[in-house]
Amino acid sequence: MSLPVVDAATPFFIVLNAGSGKRDASETRAAIETVLGEAGRTHEVFEVKDASRLQETARSALGKARERGGAVVAAGGDGSLNAVARLVLGSGCAFGVVPLGTFNYFARTHGIPTDTADAARSLLDAVVRPVQTGLINDRLFLVNASLGLYPQLLEDREGYKQRFGRSRGVAFIAGLVSVLREHRQLRIRLDRPDGARSIRTPTLFVGNNRLQLEQIGIDEAAMVEHGHLAAITLRPVGWLSMLGLLVSGALGRLGDADNVFSFGVDRMTVRQALPYGPKRVKVATDGEIVWLKMPLELRVSPEPLYLLAPRSPVYEGARADGAAPDS
Repeated sequence: MSLPVVDAATPFFIVLNAGSGKRDASETRAAIETVLGEAGRTHEVFEVKDASRLQETARSALGKARERGGAVVAAGGDGSLNAVARLVLGSGCAFGVVPLGTFNYFARTHGIPTDTADAARSLLDAVVRPVQTGLINDRLFLVNASLGLYPQLLEDREGYKQRFGRSRGVAFIAGLVSVLREHRQLRIRLDRPDGARSIRTPTLFVGNNRLQLEQIGIDEAAMVEHGHLAAITLRPVGWLSMLGLLVSGALGRLGDADNVFSFGVDRMTVRQALPYGPKRVKVATDGEIVWLKMPLELRVSPEPLYLLAPRSPVYEGARADGAAPDS
């Protein structure tokens, strides 16, 4: 498929998740519309107040974009971007981003400003760039997919955010509480092109975001920009060693830990190692929790997502500030 044509006449159809970010949704919408209005750019905002209707709303925006030769823009955190990108992938439309989340790994990796007005401004002269995405059982992920401990960490963190607000400090505390609990070990078999391996591990984490992987110190970080995913597993350890791994990740040295095994892969099947294992498993994709049937097929998407990337990228870099990896 050829690159979508985007020029000064291309209309934007913006899916705005009103629940994303710390800023009031009306202020966020006003900031976006002011920038695009002053530039004379045709646009329409689809505001989502009920998260359960995000996909439905995104589907409406995509339909209009396809009819009018437009681009679809997702305004929200990485989970919201995932929901919209899932529909845009393979549609022939370009995909734009206005980041509103806590960590914004996808936007930061591609040099998209985290300030709302600046991100909207960068859309005006953006260039179309094909970017890699990952698939788990054909479900897209932009930043990461995981099972085991990490999905539980995300659920715990969401509960803390609802009680104490969205911040990196809250995310770190939630992560600390999660890793200090006793967790069930996964017994899985990893089938890779170079062979199969059965393991027992508290979690399997598969990353597709260089910035996040660099932040926690994984050597395979650069591979995700060259047709690979980066997989991470942990050996079964006690709570004290788990605490040490959390600190190592916060300091950007997780890859140096003896209990961490990481490798690059473009395709991998995850199966239950035991015949009586569960048929479904809880999986996190870009921070959203879903239940998927085993076996799990992980791979690089055969087609890219056509991102509206800034002509002058703003790389904000990784911050090893003690926050648990987000998506």
